[in-house]
Amino acid sequence: MRVPGWSPAALLLAACLWRLPPGRGAAGTEEVIVGEAGKSVVLVCRNVSERADEVDWFHGDPGAVPPLFSSNATLPKDARLSLVDNSSLHISALRLQDGGNYTCKEVLNETVREHRVQLLVASGPSSVTVSISPAATLPNGTVYVDRRDAVMFSCASNSHPEPTMGWTFQPPSSAPETFTEVNGSSTVYTLQNLSLRFQGNYSCTARNPLSGRSQTSTKELLVYYPPPSVPRCWAQTAQVGLMLQLFCNWPGGYPHPVLQWTEEGRDLENSSWVVNATGTGDTHVETLSSSRLFHGKEFKCVGSHILKQERAELATCTVQIKAPSLATEPLKTCFVGGTVSLTCQVLESNPPARISWLRNVSQPEVEIQPGGRYLLTQEGSVSNLTIQNCSHDADEGYYVCKAENPVGLKEAYVSLTVKKPVNIVGVVGAVVILLLLGVLVISGIILYYNPLLCLKGSIFRNQDSNDVFVLVDSDGEEEEEEEREEEEATGNSNVHRVTALVNGNSAQAGYGYHFTESDSSELHSELSTEEVEREERPTTQRQILPFLAEMDGTVGGS
Repeated sequence: MRVPGWSPAALLLAACLWRLPPGRGAAGTEEVIVGEAGKSVVLVCRNVSERADEVDWFHGDPGAVPPLFSSNATLPKDARLSLVDNSSLHISALRLQDGGNYTCKEVLNETVREHRVQLLVASGPSSVTVSISPAATLPNGTVYVDRRDAVMFSCASNSHPEPTMGWTFQPPSSAPETFTEVNGSSTVYTLQNLSLRFQGNYSCTARNPLSGRSQTSTKELLVYYPPPSVPRCWAQTAQVGLMLQLFCNWPGGYPHPVLQWTEEGRDLENSSWVVNATGTGDTHVETLSSSRLFHGKEFKCVGSHILKQERAELATCTVQIKAPSLATEPLKTCFVGGTVSLTCQVLESNPPARISWLRNVSQPEVEIQPGGRYLLTQEGSVSNLTIQNCSHDADEGYYVCKAENPVGLKEAYVSLTVKKPVNIVGVVGAVVILLLLGVLVISGIILYYNPLLCLKGSIFRNQDSNDVFVLVDSDGEEEEEEEREEEEATGNSNVHRVTALVNGNSAQAGYGYHFTESDSSELHSELSTEEVEREERPTTQRQILPFLAEMDGTVGGS
């Protein structure tokens, strides 16, 4: 039989508490019934016979309190009380003060029977409140926190008696898990160093230990963090058409930031010269027509993140567009059959310019394509056009280096001259021969006009020598004596002697002298004395100096 106002949980608890042994409740208690505040409960008077003349209910012990309800009396003052089957007490709209010990007394032919029941009234849990701080709430009710903060979780509930409080965490696509449980009307714990793995549903459950009734409150938590740096901006040329693309990237945050391109404080996205605007994740791209672009124009990207918005923090980056400027070698030379490289460097350009090479501006502008004798390479902002096996008819002329971006166009000209190769060996040989001839001619002229220059130069080169050289025309003393005798006999012989002396700072050159017959005897005596001294002592400076002094005196006297 279903008892009105009883939940299945209450009935189960009442069955478990049925006929508790003495001492569990009040003295003589035979049964414990649990009811919930605001609900109804029936207290059964057991062991009552059908012939009972009167059944009385007391809220306490009989004799200590007046009857609460009697089958032979009029209706009780409390309308919430009534009898069921003329024996059981029905109480509706239970209150906490209805709890306590109840006694059922049966009167049958002067026989009295009593049955005691203990009523426990449970209330709640109700108003389970979950609080997460510091945190903010999205329009859909989801709570988000900054992972850099220490986050406090609290839960409270009203219940009688005090409930059991437990926390459960359920990550996305995972089973829930209980991580804390306490007895009390509130519970608090703190989490630090949060990460994305702490995102999910946090549930607080309050359970009444009497009624078994429970109530749960759940909050979905998201863990946010801002980008660690500032936005990065750059410009480039669209792959299709000569249009400008502005890129703004601000990675590293969750959720993705909001990025916006502006020009002089105005939003570009609603401008008429914006062809397309796309945003994916951490990057926002806007494509602009080149009709209103000019050198030096600036665009600004403004980035905002949901966490930085709360602190009124905005991050920006700026792009300044520039027309290209070039540097080249205007004159280049190549020998027939050789290889030459034409270099073109972009000094300034934003976005980066597209570099191409043209053969001649007088003809239709047809770009030089790599292949055959042409090799095109580009490293950064430097482009090289390499021409192999140069030909005078096919390759000589002007070449145009063309750099273009959505802001402007710049061209630079390079003149290539193709020459026939020169015989380097023949040229070098001719130069060497001419130099040798020049040296010989100059030497001949010098010797012709000043024949003694060589002799003087030889004397000067030997000024630092410690040796003494004496040059004579004889091979020995005997030949020299014979020549002297012949010269004395003839009387008109010429004596040629050359004497060179180099010793420190002294230098003397020998000259040719002509002697007469009157001087022959004097010369013979001097030479004889000189030969005797040569045999007696080594050849030194003292041996030559007297001879030179006498020779000078002889020349002076003549």
